[in-house]
Amino acid sequence: MKIRELTQFLEQFAPLALQEEYDNSGLIIGEPDGEISKILITLDITEKVLDEAIEKKCDFVISHHPMIFKGIKRLTGEDPEQKLAVKAIRSDLAIYAMHTNLDNAVRGLNAHLCDLLGLKNCSILSPAKGLLSKLVTFCPLEHTDRVRQALFDAGAGHIGNYDCCSYNLSGHGTFRASDEANPFVGEKNKVHVEPETRIEVIFPRYLEKKIISALIENHPYEEVAYDIYPLENRAAFAGSGMTGELDTAADETEFIGRVKQLMGLPVLRHSELTGNTVRKVAVCSGSGAFLIPEAKRSGADVFLTADLKYHDFFEGTTRFFLADIGHYESERFAKDLIYGILIKKFPTFAILKSEINTNPVHYY
Repeated sequence: MKIRELTQFLEQFAPLALQEEYDNSGLIIGEPDGEISKILITLDITEKVLDEAIEKKCDFVISHHPMIFKGIKRLTGEDPEQKLAVKAIRSDLAIYAMHTNLDNAVRGLNAHLCDLLGLKNCSILSPAKGLLSKLVTFCPLEHTDRVRQALFDAGAGHIGNYDCCSYNLSGHGTFRASDEANPFVGEKNKVHVEPETRIEVIFPRYLEKKIISALIENHPYEEVAYDIYPLENRAAFAGSGMTGELDTAADETEFIGRVKQLMGLPVLRHSELTGNTVRKVAVCSGSGAFLIPEAKRSGADVFLTADLKYHDFFEGTTRFFLADIGHYESERFAKDLIYGILIKKFPTFAILKSEINTNPVHYY
């Protein structure tokens, strides 16, 4: 298939608009119209991973962590990033990254961790702001159903677990067509009053072009009137971390042992235990210390994340403790998640998970 076909599918699951400002997710090396026949999925891009891809005759590599984070001004092989980029280009390997957009997606990596832990009633710990807009448009009564459905089909009208959400109000629109106009209703140079429906829908801001295109294609008027308002509402479909609940409360030490085994940890760092049972759990794959206040406010009994510093552990209380589950250990499941997404959509395509352990942290 073409690279474009694959990346468009991946970006429906984890839109690039969900990545953090510092990130570099998306197609890093390769041409969108290039053909691919075999995919390798990895957590990190290393020389060993590229060798594995070449040996297994893969031509497309999907990595959780981007191979290139900052701008490269030259390709002389003087640093590790340059060497990897040169090797990938020489080997005709396309490179794609799904990083914080996969972390922030509602069914992304944090949701996968919640599933592994057996958590129920899951929701995003810190929903994102600045991702929502509202569209208001005006449509002749007999065309309202068609226009509204087109907006829904384009991705508008989702609120939490509900779709096809809109507000509709009947009224009258006025306009006067000029000599150059081709009016759908009314006459040129005469003021016309038309019974119309005011339709309001919210939508993810990154879908704006698609939403407006659907509106114009399905609206009968020559000039379509509409307003777009940015919203400050937090988005239920994207954000950092997640919370969920165990079916039954677990003993703290029993729960830690279960997490340690699941993550494959020889040791697990944690703050002082509270002596209470664990029922509500907050998680954030990778570096999540910035979410400690949110985890506390959520009422979680424990916050599982990685890369905690010495002073972070003082944030534990008599009702709340923290556990550092390792950066690599918390994110290595990204390979399983991406593989599951792809194999369901493309069951006959050659998709492999890398066998290389790219964890740079070792325990003695």
